[in-house]
Amino acid sequence: MIQDIYTELDNGDILHTPGGVKDSYGAECANKLEVQANVHQILSSYGFRDIETPTFEYFDIFKKERGSVASNEMFKFFDRSNNTLVLRPDVTPSIARCVAKYFRDEDMQIRLCYTANTFVNVGQYKGKLQEVTQVGAELMNDDSSDADAEMVAITVESLLKSGLKEFQLEVGHADFFRGLVEEAGFSDSDVAKLQKLIEIKNFFAVEDMLDQLTVSKELKEIFLKMPEMLNNLEETVKFVESRSKSERVHKALDRLVKLEKILQTYGYSDYITIDLSMISTYSYYTGVIFRAYTYGNGEAVATGGRYDGLVSQFGKNAPAIGLAIVIDQLMIALSRQKLVDDSVLSGTLLLYTPDCIEKAIKKAEELRKAGEKVQLMRKSSRKDIEDYKNYIQRAKLDKIVFISENGMEEYK
Repeated sequence: MIQDIYTELDNGDILHTPGGVKDSYGAECANKLEVQANVHQILSSYGFRDIETPTFEYFDIFKKERGSVASNEMFKFFDRSNNTLVLRPDVTPSIARCVAKYFRDEDMQIRLCYTANTFVNVGQYKGKLQEVTQVGAELMNDDSSDADAEMVAITVESLLKSGLKEFQLEVGHADFFRGLVEEAGFSDSDVAKLQKLIEIKNFFAVEDMLDQLTVSKELKEIFLKMPEMLNNLEETVKFVESRSKSERVHKALDRLVKLEKILQTYGYSDYITIDLSMISTYSYYTGVIFRAYTYGNGEAVATGGRYDGLVSQFGKNAPAIGLAIVIDQLMIALSRQKLVDDSVLSGTLLLYTPDCIEKAIKKAEELRKAGEKVQLMRKSSRKDIEDYKNYIQRAKLDKIVFISENGMEEYK
């Protein structure tokens, strides 16, 4: 048995992480924690209060009917009573459960925020992270377009606070697509196929598919015009309303018009793109949906949307809208855009000889009270000062303060 363990260590297998997860340490970890703190500060400044939910919950919290992640994309296991448990693939259903349980009688705004890891079994071959950190917020009991705009504005402000400078927040409406396919009378299988094609922006295939289906010329024009419906919302509304009779579609457009006007007041219009070809990632989204993208990363660095029917599945009627800053994807973008702080691990190595420990401790306390980061280390008789100079270069420390019987010296 002992030999087997040593063999495994020799092979180096246990030194590696499974696919889709990673270690974070040193400057990378420090920068990530700083970004998390900065985003959380924005959410706190808007009146959101922290909530923590379990890392794993009953499978039913996230089952298909909730509209969250597909069952085969969840990490499942069993407790001793043979109940199926899952690592949370999504935080929103957990918070919806909590609101239904702890805020059942509250009919005014409920503002909750969180920092949590989510786990989605996307498969190692796709090269995607299966564990990601999110800092997010949920605003309950407010169904207004004002609430929609505030959450979009908070997302923009959070990304700016993280250090990101160039990004676009694409905003759509879940009911725009749903209203169109409902009016067209497509089958569920056709809707699913069409949705996938629109999601990957393959409108040549969309056109081929529509040619094979029974659909009016007017609705077909709307589907094919989707990728061009960007920003000029006034013209888009005229184009769509003259071709679609769906009240659901018209209400979605009206909501986006109201949203756009309010966002102009926030002053973030330059960061916003109205995209009617956007399809909701989770089927529980019922209204405004949004995703933020930047260069250096093809994945969304922030997501969000309105989900007015989710909380009611747990027993409380409460309209809601949420946002999530995807910290791991954001850090990839910040790193590739060279917007991370390489000096984040700065500090002082306070080196001392054994007979000067009392002086060293007092000096360290003095420097820490002054706001410095201080690492105490007793000098080894087997190492000279050059060894410690090389060490602070590796550890990315600023300087050495050396206390000995000869006094105090400083090295950089």
